[in-house]
Amino acid sequence: MAALATTLCTAKQCSGQGDSSVQQPCTSSLDSVDHRLARQKAVQFLRQAEKNKRQIEKLEKERTLSTQCRKSGWTDVCGELEEYEKVLEDERNADKLNLRKQLVKIHNGVRKFQTQLTDVKPTPELIERLKEIMSEVEISISTLKEEQRSCLEELLKEDRTCRQEITAYEKKIENWSLAAKSDHKPTTAPTVKTKLPDRDLPAEVRALEVFLQKTGGLNGGWDQFDHQAFLKAWTRHSGQPAYRKEAKLYLPAKTLEEIEEHEDWHRELISLQDRKREAVQRWKASKQQERQTRIQSQKEMEEAERREKEAKSQAHQNRAEEEKREAARRLEEWREDKRRNEEREKEQRLCEEIQRRRREKEERRRQLEVKLTIEEQLRLRREQEEEEGRRKREEEQREIEERRKEAMQAIKHFKERDLHKVEAKLQEKQLREKEEEERQRRIAAKFKEKVDSQVSRDPSRLTRPTKGWDERMKHIGPSGGGPVLQMFHRAVPTWRQGL
Repeated sequence: MAALATTLCTAKQCSGQGDSSVQQPCTSSLDSVDHRLARQKAVQFLRQAEKNKRQIEKLEKERTLSTQCRKSGWTDVCGELEEYEKVLEDERNADKLNLRKQLVKIHNGVRKFQTQLTDVKPTPELIERLKEIMSEVEISISTLKEEQRSCLEELLKEDRTCRQEITAYEKKIENWSLAAKSDHKPTTAPTVKTKLPDRDLPAEVRALEVFLQKTGGLNGGWDQFDHQAFLKAWTRHSGQPAYRKEAKLYLPAKTLEEIEEHEDWHRELISLQDRKREAVQRWKASKQQERQTRIQSQKEMEEAERREKEAKSQAHQNRAEEEKREAARRLEEWREDKRRNEEREKEQRLCEEIQRRRREKEERRRQLEVKLTIEEQLRLRREQEEEEGRRKREEEQREIEERRKEAMQAIKHFKERDLHKVEAKLQEKQLREKEEEERQRRIAAKFKEKVDSQVSRDPSRLTRPTKGWDERMKHIGPSGGGPVLQMFHRAVPTWRQGL
């Protein structure tokens, strides 16, 4: 993103100087190198991010060991780990949200810059607005890079500190295991496995370990049940002498002298544990001071490295500015040469323009003469054509008049002929109608003679079978004889029954 912003800024400066055709020659090598370096850094960053993501997934899987810690009884440790993990998760979410907001701001600035560049004309106001947008984007990118750099430096410091502490604890645990293996001997009384005093440990810690080894461990030579009963009575009476009666009831196998001796042992143990706790606190404070000193020295070294990097960056920036100035000087020389060439070309074009105008003027004069000659010829030709057209129209008019007269005579002849034919057809039609009427009268008279007779009425013939039916029944015979058992008829609606 920074390389893109630098490239756009350089292009903007070149365009503000007046010629975009030299922009690519003056910045092509620098842009290509920056682009290649930016791509390499981006690829390397993505690879490292993928590697870190796989490492985080692996560590997340290893967190399942917390369930085993709970089963082993380390509930306090698990609670602290869960609280610390919750705090870290909240911090990570806050960092993600802040980073996303900054990236969205940078993205909006770049989109705004791209929108201003599309389909616009280069004006001083536009260039100033683009400068403001570019400066805002560069400030946002620089702020984001600085914040991420400081955050990564803090994380690296914490990582180095944690690695050193883990290495120290591993060495300490190895010493414990070696001491436990060398001094592992069976004893009759129940004792606690302790490590040998280390030369690096405080005297109070060594004194407590020696005391426990000599007196039989954390129970003072007693078994765990008796010691717990003693502690119960001791705690209830806050160490007052009245506890001895209750302890004697809980411990019938112990005498009062043994209980008093165990009391003295317990008081000595408490005193040694308090001194050990104070010594451990002092030891932690000294270690913290050493760690702060070491961190301060590392900060100084890193500050020196940072100053050296800044000096290198400043030298590189100065060299780039010198190259830009050299490119600007060459550009100015090229512009001066171009201006002189343009002036010579302008004078040459002016001479050519004068000659061209003279030729055009002569050509227009010649064309005007030709045009007048052609127009005169066209006028004479149009007059001849109009005369010929007038004569043709008169001849056509006479022919049309003659044809009209002939047509009128023919129409009159045809009308007379058609009139004779129509009268003949009417007479023929009337004659046929008279003959038809005569024939109809004759036919009606004949029918009247045949039909005019007296016929008697016989109502019973409607129910008698016809002769055709009688002939048919001769061959088939009667069917359906006997009484009618049921006769089907249409049903009567309920609303009409009884009417």
